[in-house]
Amino acid sequence: MVKAEAGDSGGETRELILVAALQTFAEKGFSGATTRQIATAAGVNHGLIPYYFGTKPKLWQAAVDRAFAQLEAGLDTVLEDASVSDDRERLRLLIRRFVRFVARNPEFVKLMNDEGKRRGPRMRWLVDRHVKPLYTAVKDQLLRAQQQGFLPDDVDPIHFHYILAGSVGFIFHQAEECKRLSGIDPFDEAIIEDHSRAVEYFFFGPPQDVA
Repeated sequence: MVKAEAGDSGGETRELILVAALQTFAEKGFSGATTRQIATAAGVNHGLIPYYFGTKPKLWQAAVDRAFAQLEAGLDTVLEDASVSDDRERLRLLIRRFVRFVARNPEFVKLMNDEGKRRGPRMRWLVDRHVKPLYTAVKDQLLRAQQQGFLPDDVDPIHFHYILAGSVGFIFHQAEECKRLSGIDPFDEAIIEDHSRAVEYFFFGPPQDVA
């Protein structure tokens, strides 16, 4: 049986594998990715993948779990911040966190776009385990925004959900096109900040103190 290397409790090796797995699944799709490719990308012995994760589907789920845990931790920090009393400001902060997460994890967008368009068990698992709970939390904020009049109240929040996802992620998903089109690198820190502000303005207009 393959075992973790001496001095490695497993956490570091697992992390290397999960990072490589998300990138490989995003690049090649679930069917095109192999555990051997993932092991090579992670720089680990191939036998460590079944040792830690068992099957390829379980590795895929673990990689997605890790990505969503990071996203949810950042959004929860904003949702649970008692010092933010203004709902418009809370939504602005949520957008900022989401933009920065996507910019730092473009493979997440690629994987979600690929799996979200397919019927099947992975899409159902994604929605039931991660997307639906996250949408429910954000939906509450969107409903409050509608009640307070800074989003139209005759539009189902699901539309804002997908408009937000598209407006945040598309520039990073199409990064090479953007570079060719404009000479701008979407992953530059200043451009990430500009994109965040652009999405905020699109939804809510300029901040109240500069309106």
